[in-house]
Amino acid sequence: MAIEQTLCIIKPDAVGDNKIGDVIRYIEKAGLRVVAAKMKHLTRREAEGFYAVHRQRPFFGELVDFMISGPSLVMVLEGEDAIRRYRDVMGATDPSKAAANTIRRDLAKSIGCNAVHGSDSPETAKMEIPYFFAITELCPRA
Repeated sequence: MAIEQTLCIIKPDAVGDNKIGDVIRYIEKAGLRVVAAKMKHLTRREAEGFYAVHRQRPFFGELVDFMISGPSLVMVLEGEDAIRRYRDVMGATDPSKAAANTIRRDLAKSIGCNAVHGSDSPETAKMEIPYFFAITELCPRA
């Protein structure tokens, strides 16, 4: 398998509940490495731009409001098959439908407050990572 990078956002609900360390433990247990990280309190404009793909969906406004409600920890994860592995450890969007021992099953409150975001494909990761990080901010495996 090739080494991939994926975006991870620990959302305001999990940051506010002091769950950053818990989320990172899941990530590291899955064999992924954090190669960039920054705390970020998104502006409305940043959140609307990042989630623009959902602009026509009925939940867009609520999603943006949630994402600007407090700081998030934005990270780039790296590892073999990182996108799939991180999505597996995140669990389903609806925490009640997420598999046992996943971030969302164990740490999320609801579909709307679901603790984390992750890129859903290599193409998405290639757009999402530069939204928050310059290439010079990444510290990939040597």
